[in-house]
Amino acid sequence: MVARSKSCAACAVRFIALCRVLDLQQLAHLNRHSYGRWYPAGRMIAGVAACENWCATVLEGVVKLSKILPDGRQQIVALLFPGDFLGRPFQAEFPYTAEAAPYVHLCCYSRTSFEGLLRDHPKFKQAFLERTLDSVDVARDWMLLLGRKTAREKVATLLLTIMARSAKPGSERGNVGTELVLPLTRTEMADYLGLRLETVSRQLRQLEASGAIRRRDVRRILVLAEEKLAAAAGPPDGSESLQPSGSL
Repeated sequence: MVARSKSCAACAVRFIALCRVLDLQQLAHLNRHSYGRWYPAGRMIAGVAACENWCATVLEGVVKLSKILPDGRQQIVALLFPGDFLGRPFQAEFPYTAEAAPYVHLCCYSRTSFEGLLRDHPKFKQAFLERTLDSVDVARDWMLLLGRKTAREKVATLLLTIMARSAKPGSERGNVGTELVLPLTRTEMADYLGLRLETVSRQLRQLEASGAIRRRDVRRILVLAEEKLAAAAGPPDGSESLQPSGSL
């Protein structure tokens, strides 16, 4: 479904997305060339090597980025949350598959318009560069997690990342904890973390037994004690950079 995007003033991610550095005139220019797209869970958004003439900001939901190996196997390489940028400026082909994990709402704009803003407005170009470097840091920290952290630390870190990235601006923790709606299935979590499905399920049971979380169903988890979950994720090692917005 495609429709004209609403006013930028009413945008829920206005102050965390790349467009936060644009003035009112620049925002109006981008808005005139923008439109909304909605994708149900599991729907393909962009494909490997497909020619894409648009970029987008994630407004709602989570986008799953995957890389397909020559033999057909897939590896999840990143998750994009509200406020994150999806696209590949100055390159016609998009090298990943982008798929709606849960329901996704995108604010889309032409790649040409976006590239023009990058060329003509230094502050916007600087913000895009900083966001891209943040994404590099995220990727390096995830390499550390995959290569050195234990299974318990991997699962706990992923839950903390989802909790941090899913929190709405100004939201507060409830009296009975924070509910997470997981954007990935157990199988996808195992794929993303480089673990076996049985290992992910066992670690979730152990985190529940420790009092850190409570499993409500296959997709909903209640974080009862964030400090216990943080302790299970291991000592601070720079992985806090897993939390800032990404750009891919």
